[in-house]
Amino acid sequence: MGTADVEAVWRIESARIVAALTRFTGDFGLAEDAAQEAVAEALVSWPLAAPDNPAGWLMATARRRAIDAIRRRTALRDRYALLAAGPAVDSAVDDDIDPDRIDDDVLALMFVSCHPVLSREARVALTLRVVGGLSSEEIARAFLVAVPTVQARITRGKKTIAAAGVPFELPAAGERRERLGGVLSVLYVIFTEGSTATSGDRLLRPDVAYEAIRLARTLAALQPDEPEVHGLLALCELTAARFPARTGPDGSPVLLEDQDRRLWDRSAIRRGLAALVKASARGLGPYGLQAAIAAAHAAAPSVEETDWDRIVVLYEALGRVAPSPVVELNRAVAVAMATGPAQALAIVDELIALDRLPGSHLVPTVRGELLARLGRRPEARAELELAARLCANQRERSVLLRKAAALG
Repeated sequence: MGTADVEAVWRIESARIVAALTRFTGDFGLAEDAAQEAVAEALVSWPLAAPDNPAGWLMATARRRAIDAIRRRTALRDRYALLAAGPAVDSAVDDDIDPDRIDDDVLALMFVSCHPVLSREARVALTLRVVGGLSSEEIARAFLVAVPTVQARITRGKKTIAAAGVPFELPAAGERRERLGGVLSVLYVIFTEGSTATSGDRLLRPDVAYEAIRLARTLAALQPDEPEVHGLLALCELTAARFPARTGPDGSPVLLEDQDRRLWDRSAIRRGLAALVKASARGLGPYGLQAAIAAAHAAAPSVEETDWDRIVVLYEALGRVAPSPVVELNRAVAVAMATGPAQALAIVDELIALDRLPGSHLVPTVRGELLARLGRRPEARAELELAARLCANQRERSVLLRKAAALG
């Protein structure tokens, strides 16, 4: 077995291994370190002698590493202080893993990785590392940051969790739904970075987006009665369904009106619609409403035949339950398609007057499009050129400059 085999097993099993070790040792940081040491050992030993049960080998090796670490730690202090204060590690770790606890353990791991005491960057990095099984190098590539930066975020995150005394357990029922929103927001951040990269020379990073979908599926399986989990999954599936048509052969962006809808992934659309049905069980929340908007696009044979009136209504509902300037900007785009650019321009100008999205390239992008449709070409060109200067994604910037140049 080679490196790719080790990485594949780790990607699938990492959450279960780290979660089980955390429960056994009571120490999230130690568990993650021990698991990483087991992976490093696998990279050396598996090419020489592949184990019959790779997942079991990783778990057993990680348990041994955890026990060794605790013994080294206690040898440096009062030998019994740590063990007296925590669980009986040697006996607990030697027990077989209780399969009935695994799902709860993985869910608890998600809540710990997304704990409110952590910065957003640390939540994202820890979730991808300990739940998703990505390496620091993979996370760094995904978010276009240096590997040491990712490693520092992970290290600080683990220290913050330890210092805050965050317990490895599921939040109480009353707290869980509120905390669940934090987990969903982390998965949403990961997905949106993959679906429209904020910087760099690629519009899409599908591997990042698909990792978010994998984690969302895991969460949906663990929390089947939470509509918004299914809402997020539906949104991700329906958005990712358009990936094959969103870029040309050279990686350049293809706008919605120019996309070949025959390339859209029908299987992903079916999965997304099925998740949307589950999300609708008790009324749609913010993610469910966004998924419903994506479903309206998925059902339309063309931009012209899209039910823009329905999309406007959905954005109005989204603005009531989760108001934000981005929602208002998207509503303006839908209004322009439903009733014309003049009314939409008024919405955008109000956002500007209130300084709701300072420094964002999205506002001048939309304003430029609306001005062009109104025949105000010099103003439209100036807006699109401003948008290009503010945009950090090279692919998006090139489209904006091309549009600006076409306005003469």
